[in-house]
Parts: sequence; C-alpha cells; structure tokens
Amino acid sequence: MDDVGGSPIKQIPEGLDAASEEEFASLSKLLQEFTDIPTIDKAWTFKSEIEDGSSAMFLISQPDLLSNKMRKSILSSHILEKSNNSVSFDWAPFPIEMTGVSAVVASPSGSKLLVIRNSEGDSPTHFEIWDQSQVKKEFAIPRSIHGSVYSDGWFEGISWNLDETVIAYVAEEPDPRRPTFSSFGYNKESMTDKEFGSWKGQGDWEEDWGETYSGKRQPALFVIDIFCGEVRAVTGVGRELSIGQVVWAPSVEGQQYLVFVGWPSKRKFGVKYCSNRPCALYAVKAPSFISEASATRNYAAEDSLIVNLTQSISSALFPRFSQDGKFLVFLSAKSAVDSGAHLATDSLHKIEWPSDGNLGPSLKIIDVVPVVMCPEDGCFPGLYCSKFLDKPWLSDGHTMVLSSVWGSTQTILSVDVLSGRVSRISPNNSNFSWDVLALVTILLLVLSSLASLQFDIIKIPVRGVLENLTKGASKPFEAICVSPKCKKPDLHDPLIVILHGGPHDVSTSSFSKSSAFLASLGFSLLIVNYRGSLGFGEEAVQSLPGKVGSQDVDDVLTAIDHIIDKGLADPSKIAVVGISHGGFLTTHLIGQAPDKFAAAAARNPVCNFALMVGTSDIPDWCFFEAYGSEGKSIFTESPSAENLALFHSKSPISHVCKVKTPTLFLLGARDLRVPIYDGIQYARALKENGVETKVIMFANDVHAIKRPQSDFESFLNIGAWFKKYCR
Repeated sequence: MDDVGGSPIKQIPEGLDAASEEEFASLSKLLQEFTDIPTIDKAWTFKSEIEDGSSAMFLISQPDLLSNKMRKSILSSHILEKSNNSVSFDWAPFPIEMTGVSAVVASPSGSKLLVIRNSEGDSPTHFEIWDQSQVKKEFAIPRSIHGSVYSDGWFEGISWNLDETVIAYVAEEPDPRRPTFSSFGYNKESMTDKEFGSWKGQGDWEEDWGETYSGKRQPALFVIDIFCGEVRAVTGVGRELSIGQVVWAPSVEGQQYLVFVGWPSKRKFGVKYCSNRPCALYAVKAPSFISEASATRNYAAEDSLIVNLTQSISSALFPRFSQDGKFLVFLSAKSAVDSGAHLATDSLHKIEWPSDGNLGPSLKIIDVVPVVMCPEDGCFPGLYCSKFLDKPWLSDGHTMVLSSVWGSTQTILSVDVLSGRVSRISPNNSNFSWDVLALVTILLLVLSSLASLQFDIIKIPVRGVLENLTKGASKPFEAICVSPKCKKPDLHDPLIVILHGGPHDVSTSSFSKSSAFLASLGFSLLIVNYRGSLGFGEEAVQSLPGKVGSQDVDDVLTAIDHIIDKGLADPSKIAVVGISHGGFLTTHLIGQAPDKFAAAAARNPVCNFALMVGTSDIPDWCFFEAYGSEGKSIFTESPSAENLALFHSKSPISHVCKVKTPTLFLLGARDLRVPIYDGIQYARALKENGVETKVIMFANDVHAIKRPQSDFESFLNIGAWFKKYCR
C-alpha cells in the first residue's frame, strides 16, 4: 500500500533536468539583483527658501515581482550650491511609496502636488491635491464624466494654470451609451449594467489607437477646479480629433487659451512608437471659473471654436511656451509623416505668440533647428527627441535644454531658439549616455557592480558600397561592444548580438538591466545600430526602407565579422537576440547565415509581412518598409497577390527551411503590433523541420513584454538558453 503521508515528489519544470534546474535557480538569483535596481522616471526642481539652494523631488519606479506591478515612490532632496560651483545633495532619509498612483504632477511653484489614481472597471478616477504636509482636497470623478486620465507620455497632458487653481488634462471620454436588453426585448430607457433582469449589449465597434491603447477610443480635454472639484469637458473640440499634450497659453487681454496636439481620428493607425501620424497644434479658449471668493462658483459656459495654429506643417508635438510668453516652441516629426517612416529625424520650430490675442492660420512658423540630412563626422546629427521637459528654459529665457540621441549615445543639448544655435552640454569626448531630468539636476547612472566590464563604440565600414547610395547611407555605422576588462589574450568569451526594433530606433550606451544581466553571465555583447537607425542623420534613416531583410542583415553580419577579425569573439559561440524588427533580423540571420549562430532568441518577432499586414495595428508599416518610399502612396487595406508575394520574399519565413539554430520565442498574447501568429507560424515551421525550438507565451502582455514577472521570466530564459548552447 502506498505511503500517502510521505514527502511530496519534487517536480522539475518541463524542459529542465536536475542540473539545468540548479543553474536556472542560480541565474534567477543574479537576475533578481538587476531587477531590483530602481529607475528615476521624473524629477522636479523648485526654488528653496534657503539662500544658494533649491529643492528637488524624484519619482522612482521599482519592479515588484510578487504583485507584478511597478512600485512607485517619491524621494526628496535639498540641493546646496557650493562656492566652488559644485553641488551637494541632502537626501530625505527614506522614499515615500505612492501606492496605486497613475500620475504625479507638481504645481509651477512647487507648493502643491497633484496625485491621480486611475481605478479599474467602473470605479471613479481619484484626484488628490497635496500641500507640503497633507492631502488638502480629494475628488472622485465618476465614469459618467470621463474615463481614465492619460498618463502614457504621448496623449498625456496634465497642466496647472499659472495661479494654480485649475488643471487641464486629457482623459478618455465617457463610454458611449450601449443598447439595453431584457427578457422583454430591447429597452428604450437606459439602465445600469447591474439592474436585475437586464443586460448591456455591445453597440457599435470603434477603432482604438492600437498597441497599448486597447479599448482607448477617444482622448478628450477636461479641466478641474481644485477648490470645488468641478470638472468640465472643454467645448469646441469635436470627436474628429484625439487630444493630447495640453498646456496653458499666456493670458491675452484677460482670456486664457489651452494649446494642445490634435490627431485626426478618422482612421486610427497604431500610434505607439509611431510619430508618423499627422497632427497639429490647436488653441481653444479655456473655461473660466468664478473666483473662490464668490458665493456661487458657476462655470462660465461659452462655446469656443478651435484654431489650427500649424496648418502649414504636417506634424507638431510637445508645445512649450517661453517664460515671457512671447513665443511657442514645438517639435515636429514632419520627416516621419511626409516620408512614411515610423520614426525619423525631428525638427524644432516656433511661433511668435500674438499679444493682441488674434490667433489664426496667418501665424508664421519659424524654423529653429532643421532636419539634418547628412552630418559631417563628429558634428550634430539632428534632433531625435521623445519628450521635452515641462520647464526646459535657462534663466536667459530663450535657451532650452533637452536630451537627444547623437549616434549611439544620448546627449544633453542646449538650443538658442532666437539664433537656432545648438550646443552640446554633455562632454564631447564621452561615450556615456546622459539624460536631463530637470534643470539643476543632471544625472549619469553608473553602477559600481559592473566595474569589471568595459564598453566601446566602434565604427564599422559599410561593406560593398554601391554607387547609388546617398552619402549618409555610405558612412560607417556603429555598434556598442561590451566586454570584460580583464581576460586572457587567447581566450574569447561567447558573444551575444543584440538588435533593436523599429527598425528606425536606436540602442544607446545608457544602462540596461537586461544587457547588464547577460554580460554578467560571461558573454560579450555586440549591440548593433545598423543603417536605418536614428541618430545618424536623415539620409541614413531613409536608406533602409525597401531594403529590409538585405541591407540591415548585411550590416549585422558585417559587424560580427569585424569583431571576429579583431579577435574579440569566438566564431563558434555566437548568439543573437532581438525584439520586433530586431526579431525580424534575428530570424532572418539564422536563415540567411545558418551556420553562424549557436543560439537565437526572438521576442515578438516580425516573421512574415504577408501575415502581419492583415492583423497588425500598423499595416502601412509593412508597405513602407517592404517597398520603400513608394510604399506610402500604394498602401491599401486589401493587398494584392503581387503585394503579398513581395511581402513573403522580404520576410524571414522565406528562409525558414535553411535554419539550424536552436531558437527561443517569447510572445505577448495581447500584442497588437506584431500579433502572435507571426511568431507561432515561424516556430511551427522550425519544429516541422526538426530544429530545437521553445515557445513561451505571456498571456497578458503586449508588444514590449514589460510587465515585471514577464520581463523577468523572459531574460531568465534567454540567459539559460544561451548558456546551454554557447558553453
């Protein structure tokens, strides 16, 4: 008879033997150390009452693996300026955790703090107004007024007015009325979802903005009075525009305007990672509340027409007013919009704000920093910005500070908006990446635990330059090489080739937890910025469309051969990993160079354009990258057999029969950008051909696979997979 009271049988996870499980456990402990490292999301600085000093506040994030959420906290510091022009930080003893917080925005003076907590389901959104010691006001905004407040960094726009009494913000418009049914059929009168004996129908389907915006249909503009909590939708803005990035304009003859970015809502292509969606700056009269001293605080309702401020340009983003209110500065992604590239080289422009309040299409747009087509060696390559500071101005009132990509680094720049002069603030001779969080505070993060590693940015000549290439496309591209400082001359570490997505994106020398983890396992890293990456001028960006699967593949192989020729890598122990278009390259490489790689890992890879074009939130991307410049004009929602044949020929699936490399797939089941069928089809084809294949599916993840538990399990498996096949 069996001993039912004995010890339970130890179960080993599928795919692991006892020895592998032991190594898996060891790797997980190491990865946990990297995962626990906090990151600074945002910072604010304020004038201090103490002479020669200021105060700063930092919003910090740290993964919480058990709850599978990001833990957010606030850390404060006093900054003292010393006589020798150095500064010292007097930190608060502990950070303060902000549970369930969606957004934190300090008022212009720093005397108040707005905390927003978006709730799930039908629960209201909570607004809290803090002073320096306590919560002063708290308001619950029901979903009948609006849905969640946008805190995504793109549509997000949360802006205090100058006297700190009203806040403008962007939130999801109220849910449309849905049909109600009961046992008697259709009910003409609206009922609640929970009313006994009835249920809500679905109603008409409406497009959302794609990846990461599932269920988000219409970003709309609202204002809230912080004294009474009254919320109003801003009138004059119709549903033909999706709203974002709102700021308060200077008062003109007693009337205040709100300036915001508007995206046409007629056909909503995916907007995440895609600045090629046409947009413009608009102005609308701000609602006015009667002063607090009044006995009744009525909303001064006034219908207002919106004014398009940037009709002559196809893109306008991140509006910022100068400190004196005389001009409005904005970034433009017109190169992306006009060409069709999902990201490209940016430009900077300004509008002189009329003192008489006469707003209209006659306002002249003045170029400040134009698009750089082909930079000279070592010179400014153009603007590549994903955000602006809320308060970017130096004390002279006309110089703004921003961070931008420069080759394979992130740098800090100053721009004089009067002369257009661009200067590099971060060191010219540094390969490190720098970011500006707030003026007064500039941080470079270097971890002492990685002191055993070194990195260099190497220039790699283009192989087989063709005569019809532009000058910018013929210049060397770059790769970041990470390796141990001390190693034996005749011993080469195994190499991991890391490939960014996009393809019009860039890998910089900024600290990466995942890359640091892989390097700590004994691998050297080769992080390739193939032609088409950002940070090298517009000609380099535009050289890739129409040549994906060939030019970018050749660049990666050239970079690998360059490293091998220098004796920096063991050619028998090379692994490759990439996400999205990086996964496209990964699966292309193991098909086009089947004997080159010992292991591969692909995260939400593009494997078949012909499959992706009918399921992705960005079908236009498939046309542009496959056809090049003509792809924008020939795009159609119903591709022809000829289109599909070209898509197949450009895709990794066309080389799948040659693959020998053991390959790991990591897929997000809620990915709207590259739906999982792409990766599943390719993985099934590999299994059919007898190639060692492993698939891990993350049921609740989108394209980036960034939820804490999923990110952890992804790179734990990547590390174990590469260790197994690159010993």
